[in-house]
Amino acid sequence: MFDIGFLELLICGVIALLVLGPERLPSAARAAGRWIGSARRMMGQFTSELDRELKAEELRQELRKAGDLGLEDVQKTVRDALNEAKKYENMVKPAQNQLDQANRNVTSALSELWDENGTPTISKPADSSPEKALDGTPDTASNAAPESPVDLNKPSPSSGDASDTRS
Repeated sequence: MFDIGFLELLICGVIALLVLGPERLPSAARAAGRWIGSARRMMGQFTSELDRELKAEELRQELRKAGDLGLEDVQKTVRDALNEAKKYENMVKPAQNQLDQANRNVTSALSELWDENGTPTISKPADSSPEKALDGTPDTASNAAPESPVDLNKPSPSSGDASDTRS
């Protein structure tokens, strides 16, 4: 900074002693020391703050570069996956339409057989007496609807696991 040697400091000290006198020289030296110390601290804080800002800006630039590269990779991967899915779309749509049609058919068939209370809507034949069955005429009771609605969400007893012990 300033190129001040020992001789220049000695000359400043002698002039200060002559001008201020021996009573005020120590307090003036303390005040000058405080000013110089506070100036050094301010300069140190300024340089450290400047260094921190420069490092933060460098990190921001690196993150931007890394983020742009990562974003492009992700976009490319998503585009490739969508293109691959579009290839199989024509295979899936007919199967989905068939499943929807089958679901509508089963739902309409069940809604015809059962009312909202879960009771069958098909009435028994008018003449289903035991005497009629003994006459040798065919029994129409076997054509009647089952006693309860079928729950399609439950697995059937025949499709259960071997470990299934339900009876």
